[in-house]
Amino acid sequence: MSDTARPFVVVPCLNEARAIGALLRRVLAHCWDVIVVDDGSTDGTADIVARLPVTLVRHPEPRGKGEALRDGFRAALNLGASGVLTMDGDGQHDPDDIPRILAAARRFPGAMVIGARMLARETQPAARRRANAVADWGISWGCGCPVADTQSGQRWYPRAVVELIDTRAEGFVFEAALLIGASRDLGLPIVSIPIACRYDDGARHSHFHSVRDTLRITWYTVRQVAHYGHVVQSYRRSHDRKATLYDPDHLLQATPSGPAPPANGSPPVHD
Repeated sequence: MSDTARPFVVVPCLNEARAIGALLRRVLAHCWDVIVVDDGSTDGTADIVARLPVTLVRHPEPRGKGEALRDGFRAALNLGASGVLTMDGDGQHDPDDIPRILAAARRFPGAMVIGARMLARETQPAARRRANAVADWGISWGCGCPVADTQSGQRWYPRAVVELIDTRAEGFVFEAALLIGASRDLGLPIVSIPIACRYDDGARHSHFHSVRDTLRITWYTVRQVAHYGHVVQSYRRSHDRKATLYDPDHLLQATPSGPAPPANGSPPVHD
């Protein structure tokens, strides 16, 4: 069975009553196997989700994004998922990108696929942009390969990576740990497709704390770099070339920093 034979969408959420209903209705237009993990919401999020044809997993109190993802992954594996596509519950990610991410997963069997926020970057808050740049620099080193947008929550995890649920990492560090484990332990490629930054000025404050969570991710990554050894070689492999980018629709063509498509018209794939 291929990784995309039966994809599941897993949506961790905490106090997302404002956005979760509309988001899930749009997700269901692309995928009927949807799991929502309510991480101890107190604003009626779970009541909204319960009225929709999705699987709801509830935490009685907040346990962090890492534990929410773990429980979502466990539920997906128990239900026969071939792989998992994750999205945040605040509406930042566009469900219409789901087909593009799954197409990239089929184009690169076994790879992790990241929806990299490379379009409309000017809408991203400056503090988040700086924190993401630091994380990209460090986590790429940890992976031993360049990765575009290591902090994006819209990702495709093939089943082999979903099965890494017992990786010892908590909170937002868990997503970094899965990237490093996929690359280092499983030897899987990491591919990015361009998606838009989507920030709503009226949305609730992000659960990601730029300083605290970046420091936690950095400390975890430093320990992993030391654990795998060959520190200098890993740095060179991760920073002397570009991340693998799949952009068949040439969405980056119109941006100053975006690569132009090849003259033969084939989709740009940069290694």
